Amino acid sequence: MDSLRHLTAHLGLDLTAICLLTFAIYYPRHRRRDLVPAYLALNVSLFTIVAALAEVGGSGGMALGFGLFGVLSIIRLRSDAVQHEEVAYYFTTLVLGLICGLPHLAFGLAAAMSAVLLLVVYTADHPRLLSGVRRAVITLDAVHSDPDALRADLALRLGEPMQWTVMEVDFVRDLMVLDVRYREPGAGVARRRAGGNEVVRRTEPLLDAA
Repeated sequence: MDSLRHLTAHLGLDLTAICLLTFAIYYPRHRRRDLVPAYLALNVSLFTIVAALAEVGGSGGMALGFGLFGVLSIIRLRSDAVQHEEVAYYFTTLVLGLICGLPHLAFGLAAAMSAVLLLVVYTADHPRLLSGVRRAVITLDAVHSDPDALRADLALRLGEPMQWTVMEVDFVRDLMVLDVRYREPGAGVARRRAGGNEVVRRTEPLLDAA
């Protein structure tokens, strides 16, 4: 009976934590409904597996544990639409399920560790943290061999360039493709266009996880 109460308390803690992570932090900030059931299902499934392994104990628990490790190791996030911060939510979801599913971990300690995880994610993904820094993949219809000229061109088009990587140079069509990290100009600062050049700008996903 005590074991059942302990498991029920940990399940309640896990559901509370994953609901806070998903509905109070993730969804209001990113508005991706398709990942909400993924986070919830992954968390509860992992909690269930960990709790079941604990009940099996010595009679096959170790073998099932290695099997679980093998299954988790082959999970590959190949979707081009999954960004770095969303992968962070995936890992937090996994860790919450593991922590809350451990039956021999004291409830107070599990609650404290879950609260720390939620606080870190809430702070690290806060919209006001580094809010002016942006990333874009752009195509310029000019090839700059001088880094200073390239920096000036990027500053005119985007804002203050912080770092960039030249991904492609096409001398035939006179094009450059760059991955640029830049700081947006402040409010009231007019953004000018360089000459008559056109900029093709698109937001790229931040992760192609292997």
